[in-house]
Amino acid sequence: MNQLLTSMFALAVASVTAVSAHAQEIKGDAKAAEQKIAMCIGCHGIKGYQASFPEVYRVPMISGQNAKYIVSALNAYKKGERKHPTMRGIADSLSEQDMADLGAYYEQHAKVEPVTKTPKAPDAKVAALLQKGACISCHGDNFNKPIDPSYPKLAGQHKDFLFVALKSYKTENQSTWGRNNGVMGGIAKQFSNAELKAMSAYIASLDGEMKVVPQSKFR
Repeated sequence: MNQLLTSMFALAVASVTAVSAHAQEIKGDAKAAEQKIAMCIGCHGIKGYQASFPEVYRVPMISGQNAKYIVSALNAYKKGERKHPTMRGIADSLSEQDMADLGAYYEQHAKVEPVTKTPKAPDAKVAALLQKGACISCHGDNFNKPIDPSYPKLAGQHKDFLFVALKSYKTENQSTWGRNNGVMGGIAKQFSNAELKAMSAYIASLDGEMKVVPQSKFR
């Protein structure tokens, strides 16, 4: 790992430690979240549902995602570090307890067996890209076990969403789109969009622990 990536990795670990310590102060209640998910299921509870801004892509699978990551992502929207208008509006309406409850709910929502087998190896080109980005250092060898639960599981996630998310870290000076994160921004900017797309396709092809669980508002 070069000096730049080493510095970014150290910053990432420090940031995760701070977020994790804060998240531990509030315990999520999955049962309580059953009364709070109406704003989520209209997109994340429909198989194949696509967002259309700033381009068409499938919304991410969140059932089975790490609870602490869900809280971290929602806080990033609330603080304006992630600028998607719809998600910012939703996050603004949530208290810290609401976020913790939603995280607890969706972490246990997928009900799938943990992936333990070794993932299939990427081709040489993608392997070099993943090594350049030091992706495994944070997201784990199988992309299902990140070094800290405040980081997302990635394996099996929709490839079009992964691509759009990675590109968003390269987007600057936009009021309604982009993600401000020093670590991910520094990593994503090393790659062309074609390279990000190749990495996204490989990660999406892996066995994952997330899925879309169809849900209806009328229950």
